[in-house]
Amino acid sequence: MEKTVREDIEALGALVGVEPTLAEMAFRLARDIDAGGGDDGRLMPQLNKELRATLKQLVDGRPADDDDDDLADLATPE
Repeated sequence: MEKTVREDIEALGALVGVEPTLAEMAFRLARDIDAGGGDDGRLMPQLNKELRATLKQLVDGRPADDDDDDLADLATPE
């Protein structure tokens, strides 16, 4: 889980503001999940919920990419 979370966050690019802190929190939560969820696995649902919420905060806090033009030719006269 931690490896996947690290790869997903790395794909976001440079982290700014509170994003590094959120990323570290996500890594820790993923590590705890990988370790079995603590308390004989009873913490697994809470860890999953916290990881989802942390990742959502990280993604939702990123600036929107307003460039709808994948070809970079929007509004270019033909």
